[in-house]
Amino acid sequence: MSILDALAFPFFQRALVAGLAIAVMAGLLGVFVVQRRLSFLGDGLAHAAFGGMGIGAFVIVSSGLVGSRLGLFTQPLWFALPFSMVAALVIAWLRRGTRLSSDTAIGVAFAVSVALGVMFFSLIPPDMNLGVSAMDLLFGSILGVRGGDLWLILGVALGSSLVLLLLWGRLGYATFDDELARADGVRTDRLELLLFLLAAVIIAVSASVVGVILMAAYLVIPAAAARLLARTLAQMTVVSVLMGVVSTLAGLALSFYLDVPSGSTIVLTQAALFVPAALFGRR
Repeated sequence: MSILDALAFPFFQRALVAGLAIAVMAGLLGVFVVQRRLSFLGDGLAHAAFGGMGIGAFVIVSSGLVGSRLGLFTQPLWFALPFSMVAALVIAWLRRGTRLSSDTAIGVAFAVSVALGVMFFSLIPPDMNLGVSAMDLLFGSILGVRGGDLWLILGVALGSSLVLLLLWGRLGYATFDDELARADGVRTDRLELLLFLLAAVIIAVSASVVGVILMAAYLVIPAAAARLLARTLAQMTVVSVLMGVVSTLAGLALSFYLDVPSGSTIVLTQAALFVPAALFGRR
């Protein structure tokens, strides 16, 4: 069977569309994450999504909503989204309101979220079928994307990409010179808070497909490679998105031919693109 034959299957079509949507919004967001030295933020918020998923799964099971027709209330992701946004607000407050550094603030949220996720998932009976497992959340299941998940990913990708593009100039200004941007009337604190909230939404939705453990790489590697190759922030943004798209296409194709997990193959493809950028990129 060739890759063209695989494209005839709806599950592969959904995986391809979801992967490309995640690549675009992660590429746009990753530029500012890398430039602001917040690479650990992806890890922290991805694990916050895991904690929210654990809480959501437990609430669904304990409330008897499994298999009901109440729509969004049967999806743990809808619990993970607000939980991740709260975690983003806590991280932003710890950075601004205390003497803690960014990595320390993120580390606190990271540890608490993982502990909550593990605890609540352990309270769910092992024979309960929620349509999502802890292993899928940790390592990803892009080929298992359902129709409803795909529409959510596309909606978040469209909305977040538009917001990031509209704010791109001000975010870039504040990223390179926060004090000068403030003096010029740019509300840098609000911009950073909005960036954290956008990151929470993007990462929570994407982590349910790519996996909590691999999400940080998806967010950071294309942008880091683009930083080594580009001369301007605009070039870095374009290259970051292109690398995310190319690695998604190549990773899905390789995973099909090699019969290996798609999420890890995509990230390893990104790493393969990063190596020449690190060796031959601008110093």
